[in-house]
Amino acid sequence: MAGVSSGSLTAALADLEVKLPFASLQLAKELFGILGTVDSSAGLRRALTDPSRSGEDKSALVKQLFGGNVSAEAVDIASGLAGSRWASARDIGDALETLAASVVIAVAENKSAAAASGISGLEGLENDLFSFNQAVDSNHEVQRAVSEPQASAAAKVALAEKLVPSASEEAKVLIGQAVSQPRGLKATKLVRRFAELAAKRQQRWIATVSVTRPLAETQTSRLQEGLNALYGRELKINMNVDPALIGGIRIQVGDEVVDASVLARLGQLHRQLA
Repeated sequence: MAGVSSGSLTAALADLEVKLPFASLQLAKELFGILGTVDSSAGLRRALTDPSRSGEDKSALVKQLFGGNVSAEAVDIASGLAGSRWASARDIGDALETLAASVVIAVAENKSAAAASGISGLEGLENDLFSFNQAVDSNHEVQRAVSEPQASAAAKVALAEKLVPSASEEAKVLIGQAVSQPRGLKATKLVRRFAELAAKRQQRWIATVSVTRPLAETQTSRLQEGLNALYGRELKINMNVDPALIGGIRIQVGDEVVDASVLARLGQLHRQLA
């Protein structure tokens, strides 16, 4: 996904972020259900991505089709997507799939964050997804069964759950979606994509700290306390000693970077002089 579609997805993910602390698996299932309806109708996809129609008109169509059948929150998310611009008819489905998967991933994150650190739930989810792929890749008969076009979606989901009986409910939702609605991909490839989303979410819980020399234990403790207070969660610190920084410190949490190194300040001075 690129261009205008990429921008629309980025905006939709930013809007979704405020809802994720209160996300539920039911919301994810409703979004996947809407995706199934959109995928089943080429005419609907064209209507929702037609550049000649206004965003308000396309949003209204979604509300008319799904209002009363799913939660108001699911309708709000789907209508927001419909009101955005998309480069191709498939892109809106890809975006809806990403948002639904992001909700599932947030549920796993929130569940473990309440007890300790959200990263443990995300790691567990990722491990469950990898376990499913390993089980499929190691058996040719299972590979054929999972991709058999004549088999019902329910049969494929039942088989998938037998392969990873101890998987979390969140993992089962994503795996079930991948085997029942792979959308032209191999189920294992879609599961891998879901795992990549979970891995990316983990970066919110990891602070990569670069310094010119190792910090003392007291300095590390103060840094940990400060970062936890700043981000409102228990971060895992990965310390990296990089003499090239000359002095100062560089901290990256997810996509956010705080660079207070001498090298960064020299670079800024150079740009100002130029």
